[in-house]
Amino acid sequence: MSFLFTARHFKAHDSLKEFAEEGSKLFNEIYDGIIKTEVILSYDKPENSIKHAEVIVHAKNNHTFTAKESSDDFKKSIEASLAKVETQIRKFKDKLTDHSGEKSVKNIAAEE
Repeated sequence: MSFLFTARHFKAHDSLKEFAEEGSKLFNEIYDGIIKTEVILSYDKPENSIKHAEVIVHAKNNHTFTAKESSDDFKKSIEASLAKVETQIRKFKDKLTDHSGEKSVKNIAAEE
């Protein structure tokens, strides 16, 4: 899995990048079809502004999971975005698997 980190119009601390990368490693544990994860940070004004975090996850078979979140702190925004994408990936994986333990018909057709 590749990881891309972008800070728009500012230089982000290494701790923010490490925080986002550690949080995104959970996606591979949930679903092994993750290809690339992108985290994009931006803000409105230099002082006392709203911080935005956007997480985009690309998976096999052209599936893309996205989430945007805003708050007064980058870490809060990143956490909320990662949580939203995690929920999307869990729902997607649940749709792929049949609850009897075998792969569903949708997944078998997609692999062929």
